[in-house]
Amino acid sequence: MTKVPRRDPFAADEPDDLRSAGLSEDGNEDSNREWSRFWLTARNFWCGWPAWRVWLLCAILVGIVMLQLYVQFRFNTWNRDFFNALEGRDPARLREQAALLAPLCLASVALAVASVWGRMAMQRNWRQWLAARVIDYWIENDRYARLALVQGDQKIPEYRIAEDVRIATDAPVDFAVNVISSLLTAIIFLQVLWQVGGPIGFSVAGLRLWIPGYLVVSVIAYSALVTGAMLWVGAPLTHVIQVKNQAESELITAAHRLRDIGEGVTPKEDRRGVIAALWQALDRTIRQWRRLCWRLMRMTLVSHTNSLVAPIIGLVLCAPKFLDGQMTLGELTQAAAAFTLVQGSFNWLVDNYGRVADWMSSLERVGGLLLSLDELNGDAVEKVTLSAAERQPADG
Repeated sequence: MTKVPRRDPFAADEPDDLRSAGLSEDGNEDSNREWSRFWLTARNFWCGWPAWRVWLLCAILVGIVMLQLYVQFRFNTWNRDFFNALEGRDPARLREQAALLAPLCLASVALAVASVWGRMAMQRNWRQWLAARVIDYWIENDRYARLALVQGDQKIPEYRIAEDVRIATDAPVDFAVNVISSLLTAIIFLQVLWQVGGPIGFSVAGLRLWIPGYLVVSVIAYSALVTGAMLWVGAPLTHVIQVKNQAESELITAAHRLRDIGEGVTPKEDRRGVIAALWQALDRTIRQWRRLCWRLMRMTLVSHTNSLVAPIIGLVLCAPKFLDGQMTLGELTQAAAAFTLVQGSFNWLVDNYGRVADWMSSLERVGGLLLSLDELNGDAVEKVTLSAAERQPADG
């Protein structure tokens, strides 16, 4: 077999990388239409698939989150009491805290397992429901055959139905649970920081400054700084992932075409062109993975630095009061732990930015497939951007 000349996969990205994947640099308008089209169909799960089961699962998940928060709060107070007992060299209090540790650990493990069950039950049902709707719509009126005539990357629907539908339904459930947990965590432990930290006074250039709730002010400022840094370095990630996913699907399709030749489905005369397309698809995929790698490296620089620095900052901020005798060892460890929890809640986006971008990309790809299927009806694509009262779902 003679290989066709291939471009160096490690060469610099070319300016037509996005155009070769059927995407544009300025895709805000298309993205909005794809989002609208996706939710036009996906939202029906929440009032169609037995609604009582959907909302019962939601209520169970919220209850689990609240119980997990309570256990987390008990761990925080246990941490304070344990280190206070150590500082006071009190064996009786140490035995008391040791006896509490096992039930708290068991409760935490049980709730974590229950949370996995609840999330995955919701994700599984939503994915099954949405995939069934997309497949039915794809098959109806032979759209699967006529889609090949549509210009653009939407004529490769298999990857979108199998993978993008999964991501588009998995991620929102996890995000909703995590956001609720983060908000409640921030509310509870901000109070801990306010009460334990209290105010602090210091002198600057002869002026006496007084900051009430200085730990609360510090954690808000620090979280804003870290989140801003992540938004700055991670802004292009959604587009990068979308191009990478399209390159992956084109590679799979190119490999399928070569297999068709071996099975006699496609004439052997097309073999050379199909092999050339396969190598080109591989080169595009490697280039897009390299772009993704560089973007993730920048984001990891921010997220990993934050994971190392945040606990230390909490201790450093509490150290002056501890050394001055205004804070016990237990209160110092409690406040430092609360600082880490609150900044983790505020910086939820920092830890989840990659997955948010992956979800947005998959959501747009599923919406793009549905828009292409809409075109086969002769419907104006612009219909999906009308107000909710005027929309008419094309998938029935």
